[in-house]
Order: sequence, then structure tokens, then C-alpha cells
Amino acid sequence: MRNTGNQLARLESEEVARGVRLLLARPLLTNGQDPDGFDLIRRRREPITKWFDYYCGWRVVVEPRAGYARLFKTTQRPDRTRPAFDRRRYVLLCLMCAELLTTPLTTLDELTSRLKQADEIEFDPGRRSDRNAFNDVLTFLEDHGAIEVDEQVRADPTLITRLLSAPVAPSTVDTIEDLTYESRYENAHRSLWQRHSVMRRLIDDPVVYKEDLNASQLAFLGSPAGRKVVQTGITLAGCTLEERKEGYVVVDADAIATDTRFPDDDNNAKVAALLLLDRLALGPATTEELTEEAREVLTRFRNWAKAYQSDGGADRLAADGLELLEAFGLARTENGTVHRLPAAARYAVEELHD
Repeated sequence: MRNTGNQLARLESEEVARGVRLLLARPLLTNGQDPDGFDLIRRRREPITKWFDYYCGWRVVVEPRAGYARLFKTTQRPDRTRPAFDRRRYVLLCLMCAELLTTPLTTLDELTSRLKQADEIEFDPGRRSDRNAFNDVLTFLEDHGAIEVDEQVRADPTLITRLLSAPVAPSTVDTIEDLTYESRYENAHRSLWQRHSVMRRLIDDPVVYKEDLNASQLAFLGSPAGRKVVQTGITLAGCTLEERKEGYVVVDADAIATDTRFPDDDNNAKVAALLLLDRLALGPATTEELTEEAREVLTRFRNWAKAYQSDGGADRLAADGLELLEAFGLARTENGTVHRLPAAARYAVEELHD
């Protein structure tokens, strides 16, 4: 009986850890997208909800009948390096959601017609750029399970209202800072904010440098109690914490919690980012020097990265590669000069000697 109890406890802890990581990778997870994942989260929703609440201060809503689980991730430091869209697409997204809430069952022609009449944006489906933006927003809503598109557009109003994650209603504030303000920390003990802010950074950022943490957060990580809390929380999530002189990295060996991977050869920008890292290993470089590096690669490999082989392609390839390096905490640009950050040493090419 004791062995059976141990096996059941181990199975539960493994499933809770997997459920936590599934929601980190996909904060809005539907039964249609991942039936097995949703069923696991449904069964283990209580310990999963408690984990997010205690360690991160994030709310989890699981609706078995509606078939979705939503992790409401909030932060007081919005990450502007990884937007889902550009400004125009965000406006289209808001307008499209407003129309679909009013008319959940419609057609693509009717939807584009109503967007064309909107006063908030000049939208012309006859323009290629506007059609591309429209399709990008449709794909986003489909990927999140908020709509289904075939001959008609069928929207799920509940899921549309679940798309936004903010501690306060947008209609009540004027700035982004007000939108992300969390009043729960006003009168709470300092340790609550320390625990939540540190864990949010560790599990949400690819790498956390000590120089980017404030004195209070560093004191929490340096204390025995704080260190134990962090280690316990990360272990319960099925991950490991790596600490180096410069900072911290949380590693998910199964890559369940990873929403995007690097290195990866699934697109040209990620390959270019690795090549730019080789250049930065020689020392800091200007953005112009990185563009020249990209131009040399495009010249040497004429059949590679065809989307970047046109005029101005080297500028775009270098910019896209650098954007990835900065998003993954591997490089930083200061006054036009790009510096290689310590975590980039993971991807250094070592010369082998016989």
C-alpha cells in the first residue's frame, strides 16, 4: 500500500508540473487545441491553481464545460520586445473582437465590410497590406480558439473576453502603467511582492541577469528563505534553476514550457542570429557592422533566405536576428553598439584540438 501511495503521489506531482508548464507555454489552452493537456489541467486544476497563486500571484480559471483553461499572467514591467503584432494589427484585433462580440456568427465579407466602416482605422481590404493584417488577426484568433472559420466565422464570445489579461479594466485607466498596476501589493508584506516578482521573472524570461534586478529582489534571492522558496517552486514545476555569477536561467529539459526555441533552424532569422553571435564573440559591433555581416552571408549563399535576397534584405535580416538575440537575453544594444551578453556563451563554438 505504501508503494502504491508513493506512486500515486509521484504521478500527481508529475502531472501538476506538466500542467503548470503547459499553461506557461499556452496561457489560453482549449480542449480543441490540446485535448490531453486540457484534461490533465482539468483533473489537477486545484494544485495547479494554487501553484500559480502562491509563487507568481497569477490567477487560473478552468472551465470544464466551456472547454478552456486560462492563466492570467500580469506584470508590472510589460515586455515590449516581443509584441504579438504591430500597432495597426492590434487596432484591427480590438475592432474585430468588438464586432464579433456583437455578432458572433458572420461571414468574412460582412466582417471586412464593418471594419471598413470603422472610424478608428482606415481599412481597405483592396490593399494587400490591409488584407495581410486582417489575415494575421484572423489566424491569431483561430490559434487561440476564439473563432472558427470555414464558410462562416463563428466566434466564442467567452474566449474573446478572456484574451486580455490585466488586473484592472482598460476602460478605467489612461496609461499602460495604470493598466498593469496591482493594488494587492499596497498593504501586503514586502515578501509577497518579492516572491511574486522574482518568480515571474525567472519562469517567464529566457535569462535573468542580476544587474536587472533591484536590491529588494536580490536580497530575497540571497536569503536562505527566499532561495528555498524559489528552488521549491521551480522544482514543483518540473524545471531546474541554474545560477551563474551574472544571473539565473530556469531550464525545462522537456521544453514543455517553451513557447519559442533558440537555437532553431525553423526560420532564417534564427539562423542569422547564431551567425551574428559568432561575430559578437569577437567583440562589440555596430548595427552597421552586423548588417554587413548579414550581407556577406546572403552573398555567399544565394539560394538561402530568399525572402531577404532583395534590396534592403541584409538590413532586415540583421534587424530580425538582433531582435531575437535581445529577446532571448543574448545581446543588448546601447547607443548603436551591440554587446554580447554572458548567456550567449552557451552557444559559443569551441575549437577542437587533437
